[in-house]
Amino acid sequence: MRISDRYIARQVIVVTLYAIVVLSVVLVMGNLFKQIRPLLVEQGAPIGLVLRFVVNVVPYSLMFTIPWGFLSAVLLVFGRMSGEHEITGFRVAGISLTRLSLPVFAVGAALSGVCLWINVNVVPLATASLQELVYEQVKRDPRSLLDPGIVQSRFENQKVFVEERDGDSLNGFHLYQVSNDDDGEPVGAEAYVHAGKVSLVVDEEKKQLRLKLQDAFIETKQEGEMSEFAFAQEAEPWLFDFGSTRNRKARSGSMTNSEIRSYLRENPDLPQEKRVEFSAEITKRYTFSLACLAFACVAVPLGIKSRRKDTSSGLVLSIVIGMVYFLFTVVAEEFETDAIATLGLWGPNIVCCLLGLYLFRRARFR
Repeated sequence: MRISDRYIARQVIVVTLYAIVVLSVVLVMGNLFKQIRPLLVEQGAPIGLVLRFVVNVVPYSLMFTIPWGFLSAVLLVFGRMSGEHEITGFRVAGISLTRLSLPVFAVGAALSGVCLWINVNVVPLATASLQELVYEQVKRDPRSLLDPGIVQSRFENQKVFVEERDGDSLNGFHLYQVSNDDDGEPVGAEAYVHAGKVSLVVDEEKKQLRLKLQDAFIETKQEGEMSEFAFAQEAEPWLFDFGSTRNRKARSGSMTNSEIRSYLRENPDLPQEKRVEFSAEITKRYTFSLACLAFACVAVPLGIKSRRKDTSSGLVLSIVIGMVYFLFTVVAEEFETDAIATLGLWGPNIVCCLLGLYLFRRARFR
C-alpha cells in the first residue's frame, strides 16, 4: 500500500466517523422526541425505557447515516485536497485520478459490507424491539392507552380519541368502530360512541380497562340500512383488553429476509401491493448497503469539481445527493409490480455509477 493510499484512506475514515456520529445524533434525537416524548413527559416512562429506545433506533439510523456520512467525507476530503492543490501534486507525481481513488473504493466496499450486515441482521430485530417497547409501557401504565389529544388505534377495529383526562375520569370520549377491507385497512365506520364523561377503572387481573359512560350518544350503521341512534344518561361499562393491544399485523420492516420469504410463501392470496411491499423491503436492504460504493463513484469527481469552480461546499452537495437518493427509493416502494419496484430501488445506484464514470472521464482530461 502506498503512502498516498494510507493518507487518503485515513482522512476519509476519520471524517466518515465524525459525519456518522453527527447525523446519527440528529436522527436519533428526532425519533426520540417524536415517538417517545409522550411516554417520557406525559406518562413518566422510566429512563431505562428511553435508553432502550435509543439503543434500538441507532441501527435503523445507521442504515442511512453510514452511506450519507461516507458521501460527505469523500466530498469534503477531495474538495480540500483539490483546493490545496494536493490532487495536482499527486498527478504530477504520476498517480492517476483513478489510482488515487482506489482507497476510497476500498473504504466504500468495507462500509458496504458493514451496512449489509446491519440492514439484513440488526435492523429488523431492532425495529421489532421498538414495537415491543410501547407495548411494555402499556402494560406498565394501561391508562396510557387513552391519552388525551391522541387518536389511539391499538385496539382491533376501533379508534379512540379523548379530549382531556382528569385523574381516572375522561372528558369528551369518542370511539369509532370501523370495518376493514381484505388488506386489513379501515374503510368506514360501523358505529360511533360519544360520552361527555367516562369513569375509568383498571382491572389488572383480567387485563381490562372498564369504562362507564355518562351522557352517552351511540350511532350504529348496518350495510344497506339507515343509521340507528341511542341516548343514555349512563351506559354499561365498555371494556378494553389491554392484554392484547400489541399490533400483531405482519410488518416487513421488523421481519428478517427469511421471515419475509416464508411469509410470502405461506400467504399466496396476499394482495399484490402487499407482496410488492414485502419484496421491496428485501431489495431495499441490499441497495442501501451498496450505496457507499455508488456514492464513491460520484463523490470523488464532484468533490474535485466543486472546489475548482469555487461554488457550493461538499456538505451542500452531500445533502442534495443524499436527499435525492433516499427520496427516490421511497417513491420506488410505491410501485405496483415487483419488477418495477426492483428497478426503481436499484435505479439510484445504477445512475450514480454511470454518472460517476462520465465524471471520472471528464476529470481525467482536466
